[in-house]
Amino acid sequence: MANGVWHTEYGIEINLTQPDLGVRGYPGLLEEITTSVAERNPQLLECLAHKAGKPCASEAGGKSPWMFIRRGRVGGRRPLVASHLPITHKATPAESAQHKATKERVVETAARYGLDAEAEVPVANRRSVSDAVVTGPEGIRIGWEIQYHHLSPSSVHRRSVNAVEHGITPLWVAKDRTASLIDRAPWARVDDMPWRDISDGKEMVIRGGYRHLEVWKCVPSSERHCLDGAGHCGAIHADWFVPALCLPQRKPVHIEDLVLQSATGESVPVYVPNRGNGRAGRHMWVSADDRALWQELIGEKAPLPSAPVEDEDDVITFAEQEIDRTCRAGEEGWFVSDGRPIRDLDQPTGGFTLPRMPVQRSRGPMRITTVERAAASAALGCPPWELGPCAGCGQLMRRYGRNAAMYCNVCRSVLNGR
Repeated sequence: MANGVWHTEYGIEINLTQPDLGVRGYPGLLEEITTSVAERNPQLLECLAHKAGKPCASEAGGKSPWMFIRRGRVGGRRPLVASHLPITHKATPAESAQHKATKERVVETAARYGLDAEAEVPVANRRSVSDAVVTGPEGIRIGWEIQYHHLSPSSVHRRSVNAVEHGITPLWVAKDRTASLIDRAPWARVDDMPWRDISDGKEMVIRGGYRHLEVWKCVPSSERHCLDGAGHCGAIHADWFVPALCLPQRKPVHIEDLVLQSATGESVPVYVPNRGNGRAGRHMWVSADDRALWQELIGEKAPLPSAPVEDEDDVITFAEQEIDRTCRAGEEGWFVSDGRPIRDLDQPTGGFTLPRMPVQRSRGPMRITTVERAAASAALGCPPWELGPCAGCGQLMRRYGRNAAMYCNVCRSVLNGR
């Protein structure tokens, strides 16, 4: 790994350890050199040793003198590092076969459901090509991006923004829990399967990227814990869970389900910032009903914000060192990156808590806002018109309709114990 490269078009030496890259007067240089090789001249960046006519070990080891830039990961730091491109930097045959099989399965599934679908669709300005675009009956366009090898976060963001600007909702597909595209844009993770299994129609479960909204009242009888600490606060909580962690457990979502539901609007993307940290959060696919309820609970009627370009984990670290002009290709231990962290986490997002609702009295109108009514209805699993005050403590409960009662579970337990 090198800490410097030669820019062949500008004729400048770039020091990757300096905040200004060791040069001035080149606005946008950082974005330019970190652009995916597929989207730029592959001979834009050159090994400094090769440029100087010195030995370049890459040429004897199946590599080329041309370079690409990525973020390293060493002991919590994120330095920029340069690596040699392989002589051919196409995906491996296995990756290519998986990619093709998944793309064809998406298109074939869409056709089977009567949806319009095309493969290899260039976006209007031709800056990128979607692997497949599925169009629903109401004109919803979903751009499927099958990404089974590493792609920089900036490339994911740029291509996603480009798709949205042209009326396409991006849907990135990964097979690795450490994939950098996770939570950079709407995504889904599937198993790492042989291409033949994908082509033969073997079950493809969405392992990550799809969640369900669960709302519960924080009382001793609740099966879920309090979001705000130990004990039971009496408030109503809402959070997002993968199907396996829902109560009761939900059925898994398959890739065929997502092809259909994303195009019809039954499943929609949402971005939920983490509690206390607006620079980080989760992208997820959810049901349209769940998103509507979430927006009502948090008082957000406009579309929820999209994720920032980069989170704290991506902030580049500049060590401000002298440039090393020796070719380091093939050396081990000189610059080793830590393994990429798992980004597809099953844990809840941190959720949302509504303030404890005021005690209601049996006489007089209920003092409850529209948001509180929606939250209580979801938490108690009953229509809003079946809500009413407990005859004992005055807290909202399922007071009317079938299977209703006069006292809440807490008061009943007290009464039964007397």
